[in-house]
Amino acid sequence: MPEGDAREPTVGELTAQLAEQTGRLVRDEVELAKAEVRESVKHAGIGAGLFGATGLLAAYGVGALVAAAIAAFALLVDVWLAALIVAGILFALAGLGALLGVKQVKEVGPPHTAENVKKDLAAAKGEHA
Repeated sequence: MPEGDAREPTVGELTAQLAEQTGRLVRDEVELAKAEVRESVKHAGIGAGLFGATGLLAAYGVGALVAAAIAAFALLVDVWLAALIVAGILFALAGLGALLGVKQVKEVGPPHTAENVKKDLAAAKGEHA
């Protein structure tokens, strides 16, 4: 191996490498932030949709309770019992939907990108985070 191949990079070359790597790091962190925001928005949308479906199921439950009361007074037979069972099932489904919606909304959190950028800057300065 010739002696000329084992030279140390110049300050200019090191500065150019630093600029290139810093630019790449910033671009990568921006892409990561975008991905985290998309994921958060997705969970918020699913949670909102489940809350909407829950409200609809609860409205049907109220309608079934009204039908049960009407059936109980009008017929005084087993029809009102059937209506109460349907209402119970609808409310159970509404409860399940609410639990799933809460779980989705809880998964929405702040992006970790800012924290990563601080760690990267500290590392670039030679500090330990």
